[in-house]
Amino acid sequence: MFEKEITENLSLLLSERKFSEIKEILKEFNEVDIAEILAELKEEDAVKIFRIIPKEPAAEIFASMDSDLQESVISAITDRELHNILNELFVDDTVDLLEEMPANMVNRILKHTDPDTRKSINQLLRYPEDSAGSLMNTEFIDLKKEMTVKGALVHIRRFGDSVEDISTFYVTEKDRVLIGTLSLKDIILASEDTLISDIMDERIVFCHTGDDKEEVAAMFTKYGLLAMPVVDTENRIVGIITVDDAVTVIEEETTEDFEIMAAVTPSEDSYLKTGVFRHFANRIPWLMILMLSAAITGAIIDSFESRLSSLGFLIGFIPMLMNTGGNCGSQTSILIIRCLALGELKGLDVLKAWFKEIRISLLCGVSLALVNFIRIFIMKYYFGGGEFALSLVIDMALTVSISLLITVIFAKTIGCLLPVGAKKLGFDPAIMASPFITTIVDSLSLLIYFNVAQIIFNV
Repeated sequence: MFEKEITENLSLLLSERKFSEIKEILKEFNEVDIAEILAELKEEDAVKIFRIIPKEPAAEIFASMDSDLQESVISAITDRELHNILNELFVDDTVDLLEEMPANMVNRILKHTDPDTRKSINQLLRYPEDSAGSLMNTEFIDLKKEMTVKGALVHIRRFGDSVEDISTFYVTEKDRVLIGTLSLKDIILASEDTLISDIMDERIVFCHTGDDKEEVAAMFTKYGLLAMPVVDTENRIVGIITVDDAVTVIEEETTEDFEIMAAVTPSEDSYLKTGVFRHFANRIPWLMILMLSAAITGAIIDSFESRLSSLGFLIGFIPMLMNTGGNCGSQTSILIIRCLALGELKGLDVLKAWFKEIRISLLCGVSLALVNFIRIFIMKYYFGGGEFALSLVIDMALTVSISLLITVIFAKTIGCLLPVGAKKLGFDPAIMASPFITTIVDSLSLLIYFNVAQIIFNV
């Protein structure tokens, strides 16, 4: 957030029509910062200031705005101003804009894009929303292997201003079949008469148009890429994905996972922009499901009530047992979900993870059970005021401690296997996070507890 005095100063200068001073102030900030400054102004002031910004930075500032402010700007500016902005936007940014605008705005935007851009937009809109094709930019620089470095530099200078990224170049054959890549560094450090074929890298990291965009974003982290080529089924390059798009995907997927893990239906809008009833609609289904599923624990208690009516002193340990089991399951599920998201668990790695969690659960379970046994023995025998006999205290401590040990083992097993199972079935593993794990483990811990109590107390 920017200092309040900056926005107040801009508003004051705007009211005094000191436009040149506003321009001088904004020169101190980059385009993204200016978009944030405009977002903190009154909407009408933001639109007025945007209209006095020079044409060159205006497009990038516009692309960095949130959709609400973009809509306000489009409504206020002339067709000529809109045409100038759209001409400076990259195709992927225009597609993002169209996806956020109402139908009447979409028609106006398309009306002021040139035919080639409109064709590229229609091509990108045909790809599934979660695919690499929907994320890519169709504007890039490709080179030919028979070019010299000198010829490549001439080509780059000619077309470089019209593309988003010139850090990486793509070497193609006939019909744009991708055969290699090279960086700007490779070109700059090579002599002018060096052939592109001699310095290009044939070990290409690429993705297909139908690949899941979350998996593609993970490849940027894995290989440390700034840009990645996107090819069709015939290995023809059709676009590129840049690192800023990958970062956006990672941010969106992380937010979605957090929402799912909190048992909230994911929303594309920010928290403050989402209305009360939309928040209600996103949360109530999950709360209903979890509430009704929690009725299972009540049914379990009812089914054992008659048999354990004489052992009322065990009831006080139920919350501790259920909470510990739920916490253990949640710990494991969150770590496993993270491993799945990073692609660390593949094939037989799942069995390795399960075996590791079994060993961890034994160590945790024994430690918790031992501490719990000592706690119950001290509290009930030494500080119990003689209410319980020594043998009863030992049986009580054994019941709770053994139940705790078994519950921890099962909870960590469930926390490990359920997210993996969800992914195998094509669901988001985050669904099997804290709320569902806790609900399942609650029921399981009661079944374990009551059955252990029946065995030890012989009821």
